Amino acid sequence: MPKIGAHQSISGGLEKAILISKDLGFDTVQIFSKNSNQWKGAPIKPEAAALFQKTLKETGISDPLIHDSYLINLASPKSDLLEKSIAAFTEELNRAAQLKIRYVVMHPGSCTTDTRENGLKRVADSFNTIFSSAAPDVHVLLETTAGQGTNLGNRFEELAFIIGECSFADRLGVCLDTCHVFAAGYDFSTRKKYEEMMEEFDRIIGIARLKAFHLNDSVKGCGSRVDRHEAIGYGMIGKEPFGFFLNDPRFKNHPMYLETPKGETEIDGKIFDWDTVNLKTLRNLIK
Repeated sequence: MPKIGAHQSISGGLEKAILISKDLGFDTVQIFSKNSNQWKGAPIKPEAAALFQKTLKETGISDPLIHDSYLINLASPKSDLLEKSIAAFTEELNRAAQLKIRYVVMHPGSCTTDTRENGLKRVADSFNTIFSSAAPDVHVLLETTAGQGTNLGNRFEELAFIIGECSFADRLGVCLDTCHVFAAGYDFSTRKKYEEMMEEFDRIIGIARLKAFHLNDSVKGCGSRVDRHEAIGYGMIGKEPFGFFLNDPRFKNHPMYLETPKGETEIDGKIFDWDTVNLKTLRNLIK
């Protein structure tokens, strides 16, 4: 069975996200390793890293994933912002190494006032700089995006371009976000369309590079290029298409992380945590 998790808060300590995940019945977890709206975070103390690993072992939670800071933009044409982004992302990889986390997932970035091709080239060049000095055991997952504004990575071809231009391509993989690819215009509403999308991914990028998934429904329709997540089955994707990913034998051991809205909902007069509701919905789709 695929390992299902969700993004959880590290408020109170990195290990807290693991404990929350265990309590909710998840198999895995995604976290920020620091405040996502700050360029630099407080150093991770050795005892905090040790407690993180100890909690993983005790709970059975596996495949933790770090999501990088939203401030980082490796495609920026502004030299000062690009320099800060390279330094910040290098720090993200080093923090992951401290926590013994294999993958850091990131959005390729935004080209803003420049061309998309120049922006994509800057991302690849930035990775060459980063991988030359960052911890060697950490890999990066390029996240598929919705393509909102000037955000890069909404087409498989753009991710393939970054990988192809990077001298450290063996350290790059992909995290497929269901809301993002749907908003970008990839329709997987039927089994046939799902298979066609995955065949296209395999042809352009290679299915072996697909290491993880973000499972999110979408507030807006297919091709809208609007990045707004919704609870599973409550958006424009609907419930059933998520079963295509969950029951694909190629991904039976892949981690899949929810990034759906948090909070509580009332069902049949009872209050439930949305994470619990989404987890139950997904597990009921597994055959």
